[in-house]
Amino acid sequence: MEQIDIDGIDIKLLNALQTDASLNNQTLAALAHISPPTCLRRIKRLKDAGLIEREVALLNPDKLASITGHGLTAIVEISLDHQGDEKQSAFEQRINADAAVQQCYRTSPGPDFVLIIHVHDMPGYAALSQRLFTSDANVRNVKAFFSIQRSKFELKVLLSQ
Repeated sequence: MEQIDIDGIDIKLLNALQTDASLNNQTLAALAHISPPTCLRRIKRLKDAGLIEREVALLNPDKLASITGHGLTAIVEISLDHQGDEKQSAFEQRINADAAVQQCYRTSPGPDFVLIIHVHDMPGYAALSQRLFTSDANVRNVKAFFSIQRSKFELKVLLSQ
């Protein structure tokens, strides 16, 4: 990945893609006030530099609930017994491999990690807790908070223009 400088046009493109990654090249070019070929080159440059990591579809959990159920979202604080980088990396690697863990943050001060977890139900959380936390001798404390309502969900990185 190359290191690049970005300008106001790049920021317009990045903001537009964060809002709707399905926008076609003509629409993106019009939003940024550039030609379509220039837009394609700039987007490729941003991807090659790693600024655009991937493009995903955001699903509507409320609309899916009638099909799949609401599921259970937990915000979990984890404190380790030993906080050395090797121990934290080993825990992080195991956590990141589990599909139920949607987000993982190393934090300071306070707990060593904060996780956002989504499972089908409470038995699913109990199974996850057993395989990820209870079976790890280095996990000292687990504090879970269960979501009763999601009032905001945003993935945008704030960029100034």
